[in-house]
Formats: sequence, structure tokens, C-alpha cells
Amino acid sequence: MKIKVGVIFGGATVEHEVSIISAIQAMEHMNQDKYEIIPIYIDKDRQWYTGKLLTDISLYKDFEDLKRYAKPVVLYNKKGKFYLQSLGFFKRNVAELDIAFPIVHGNNAEDGTLAGYLDTIGIPYVGSHVLGAAMGQDKVVMKQVLDAADLPIVDYTWFYDTEYQENPDRITNNVKKLGFPVIVKPATLGSSVGIVFVKEEAKLDEAIREAMEYDTKIVVEKAVENLVEVNESVLGDYEYQSLSVIEEVMSTDEFLTYKDKYLGNGKGSKKTGGSKGMASTDRIIPARINEKLQKQVQEIAIETFRALNLSGLCRIDFLIDKKNEKVYVNEPNTIPGSLSFYLWEPTGKPYTELLDDMITIAIKDYRKKNQKVTSFDTNILNNFDGIKGVKGLKGMKTKLK
Repeated sequence: MKIKVGVIFGGATVEHEVSIISAIQAMEHMNQDKYEIIPIYIDKDRQWYTGKLLTDISLYKDFEDLKRYAKPVVLYNKKGKFYLQSLGFFKRNVAELDIAFPIVHGNNAEDGTLAGYLDTIGIPYVGSHVLGAAMGQDKVVMKQVLDAADLPIVDYTWFYDTEYQENPDRITNNVKKLGFPVIVKPATLGSSVGIVFVKEEAKLDEAIREAMEYDTKIVVEKAVENLVEVNESVLGDYEYQSLSVIEEVMSTDEFLTYKDKYLGNGKGSKKTGGSKGMASTDRIIPARINEKLQKQVQEIAIETFRALNLSGLCRIDFLIDKKNEKVYVNEPNTIPGSLSFYLWEPTGKPYTELLDDMITIAIKDYRKKNQKVTSFDTNILNNFDGIKGVKGLKGMKTKLK
């Protein structure tokens, strides 16, 4: 019997279209002899849809037309079984799921939002859980955790948009202490959206205001000199981790831009509409770094994976000062573009096998969690004795008045 895999993608995020590309790539490569693939698309208004035609990317050019062929649904748990149910007066089960496979990117999706919902439903799912997903998305919290774990990060400062609006001079002075050039980023976005490289103070205000269009929290980092950007993908859980090859990513700018990542010259397949997503990025594999740096990247990648409570597959991006041979963690991608399959193929692991491994890890994790105590059979409310039982609350009521 095939395992029923619900591939969830889209969402109310600026990385909506990137998610569609990544998900359709993955669905193309899943072992259809082993899995029944059920596409689940979340539109920008947060409505969920399912239907076989959702695997064809060309239909997303005019989704209003696609709605004639896709069914709006909700996910629910009925006695430990998971169903997609149609909406309306005459509700019916459209599909049954065994496991969810989120392939979402960015805030309102990859940031733990979807993971928390799936945990509430109780369905097993692929990838990091709420804590890991949330820390991986928020660049400020991520840096604070990595700093506490004594892992290398670049010097930075951060602030809320209201703080800048109220006292821009104070924020500017903090940035000047870092020294120019700097990188200005929205704290909770990915895919290089809203990121600006700033060489001088005169351009700082414009960069900050651009970042504020996307996020309430802004991070400013000291730019790394003699920069080489490399990425390492990690697959596993808290017990065991395996590593991909290290890639060196090439950019026409001071950092890898959204255009570099997703608007490259990759031909892709007919289904993915001529885009390979992150697979289209210019890269050198393996990265042109010496053995010492390679070992540092690998060791730090595993430590970062564990420190941030990550699970499944992620890609950790690094900044290297090649002249001084210093390695810094840039950020983790808990659900990376194209699922970083191109980093695993050189290790002898084809994309189909990588997807299978991710699902296997999720099933193993689900079984382990079910062995832990998550609730008690006893019900303390059985002994609740009406008015007598609320006497202890009187003092609390007094305090609240």
C-alpha cells in the first residue's frame, strides 16, 4: 500500500512563487511506486486547495482559472486519521493523508506557523518543528542562540521599525559602530528579499526604510571582507546528521540576490515553467576552499543544526573571510529552495532517494514522539466540586480588580 503524502506549498508569503517551484520539482521526483502524492496549495489569501492539476506550474499564471479544477479544502483529524475535507454544506472527504510534506518558504509559512498548525492537528510531517523553524526564520533570535552556543557570527545590531522612526540617530550611531560597509536585512524573510548592501552612511536610511517595508524587525550586519559564500546541507535529526558537498555560490553583486537565486538561466522542465529555482544559481561544486576551511564549515554546520533544534533537511549558509580564513554562520534555511537536492547528487544520493530519506526521518520522529508522555489519563476536573472548588481563586480575583 502506498504512503499518502500531502505536499503543502504556497502560502501568504513574499516567497510564494519560489515555494511553488520547489514543491513541483519535489513532486516530479518522488517515487510514485511508493508514494501517493496529494498536492495541497495554499493561496495568498490562506485558502487551501487540492487537485491533481496543481502539479502543473503553468496553471498558476492565472489561478482564477485553475480554481475551476481545484477543490477548496480543510485538513482535519478524525479518530487518528487525517483527511482533506471539502467546504460547503455537503462536506465530504476528498483525500486521506498519512503524512504532510511542507515545502514552504518565508514568513507566515516556514517560520513555524505551518508546523504549529500541523502539530495541533496531530499529523506527522517532514522537517523541523515549531521551535527550530521559528529560530531558523528569525535572524535576530537565530544569532542570539548561536552566540550563546559560541558559534561564529558576524558583528550586528538590530532594532524594531518603531525604534528607528522614533530615534533614527541612535540607530544610525549603532550601525556606524559596526563600520561600513554593512548589510541591511528584514529579520524574518528569506530568499534575499529586502536585503541591501550599504557602502556609506548616506545610503543607510534608504536601505533601512526598504527593509521596513517587509518587516517590523531589522538586522544590520557588518559586511565580511574578502567574501566567499558557501553553503552546506545537513540531513538528519538530533541523534544523527549527514552532510552534503559544500557549494560555492557566485553572485554578480556583493551578496547572493533574489535574482541570482531564482531568476537565473536554468531551463528547468516543462512542469516547472523553465525555472530550476535554487538549482539555477551559478555555483562551483565543490567549493574552492582549503581542507581546513572545509572541515570548519562541516563541523559548524552540524553544531548549528543541533543548536537550533533543526530536523529533516536544511541548508546552512556561510560567509568566509578567505584572506583571514574566518568562517561565519550566515543563516540556516529550514526548508531550502529546491530542497538543496543539487548538493546531494554529487554524494551519490539522487533527488528521489533524498526525498525518501526526509520522509523516513519524519516517520521515525513521529513514532519517537508518540512514545513520550504528552498527556495524563487522569482528569483533575473530575474532583472539581462546584463552589468549593473555586475558593482558591478568590484571592486571585481580588488581585485582578
